[in-house]
Amino acid sequence: MRDFAAELEKRKQAGLYRTRRLITGPQQPELVSDGVPLLSFCSNDYLGLASHPGISRAAMDAMRHIGLGGGSSHLICGHHDAHHRLELRLAAFTRRSAALFFSTGYMANMGAISALAGRGDTIFSDRLNHASIIDGCILSRARVRRYPHGDTEALAAMLASTDGHKLVVTDGVFSMDGDIAPLKELAALCRRHDALLVVDDAHGVGVLGPQGRGSLIEQGLSEEDVPVLIGTLGKAVGTGGAFIAGPQLLMDYLVQKARTYIYTTAMPPAIAMATCASLDLIEREENRRSHLQALITEFRRGASALGYELMPSRTPIQPIMVGDNWSALALSKALEEKGLMVTAIRPPSVPEGEARLRVTLSAAHSMADVERLVAALADCRPLLKWASEEAV
Repeated sequence: MRDFAAELEKRKQAGLYRTRRLITGPQQPELVSDGVPLLSFCSNDYLGLASHPGISRAAMDAMRHIGLGGGSSHLICGHHDAHHRLELRLAAFTRRSAALFFSTGYMANMGAISALAGRGDTIFSDRLNHASIIDGCILSRARVRRYPHGDTEALAAMLASTDGHKLVVTDGVFSMDGDIAPLKELAALCRRHDALLVVDDAHGVGVLGPQGRGSLIEQGLSEEDVPVLIGTLGKAVGTGGAFIAGPQLLMDYLVQKARTYIYTTAMPPAIAMATCASLDLIEREENRRSHLQALITEFRRGASALGYELMPSRTPIQPIMVGDNWSALALSKALEEKGLMVTAIRPPSVPEGEARLRVTLSAAHSMADVERLVAALADCRPLLKWASEEAV
């Protein structure tokens, strides 16, 4: 039998062992974690909508009329009017012809990629794509060619040397670096080489573009440029589930072929109604995005002045590059002792030697919260140098 205990011990020795925190109360910057109040900078609730009273009220009102459970899969008797209304709303929000509501972003990526490519086809995947994209590629049984992160020249050469059906898949905003894919260049390459472009904009929807409509619209790209858009609803939108949006033909095809859509119980209809309410807020309240951008600017100014190495990101994802696992853990622990929660991100979430603290900002943070974080980073800076020397 495989020695699972030895594998766990090996992870502990390498600084890779992970534990779960027990959070009490609503998701918001001021959390209670394992009974300790902390100011959190590690949530993907970028617009501060996860505990918005209006969205919660929409869910409760829906539950009074239609109950909670989804009851069945969409293709049996689980496709509720609330799901249909949300899909129409998502299509309009993303300026696409149609949309499908999935249970999770992981399921949306796996379902779309494995349905749209198969044996004999070739998938081209950015080297830093999310694990759900990687697993979708594996599930498809297509040939997978990974291109260097954001390297459109390398991708162009790979596309030119490949025949048959081709699919290019990328994150819109990369979850661990916070940078944005070269979407215009990717769209042009796919047109030139007759490849289907799939973009997972999980971290762009709600945050980027006019009225928060995402990375594609921010860069002026239409459904014709990028046929398949994937997004999650548990991040900036603040609810749960995910969606795929694109031409009606492809959405019909996915209803027939996407196993993660066909063979799972539909999401609670009340979540769909709450999501419609959230999309209304996102379109209406531009001040949330402008405040968030001001927080990002202030954090980058303060952390850079302290000598911390930041990634070139203009999104709420602001990684502080550290290097080794133990130094990242030491800095995270030191900040927690000052009442701040900032998660240390280690392999395999990031490449070996690129451990980091992943600071994420929310419109629910105040400028004083960011100033407190920068002040704590100033206090902890000498500790980081010491931890690095100890690791060597």
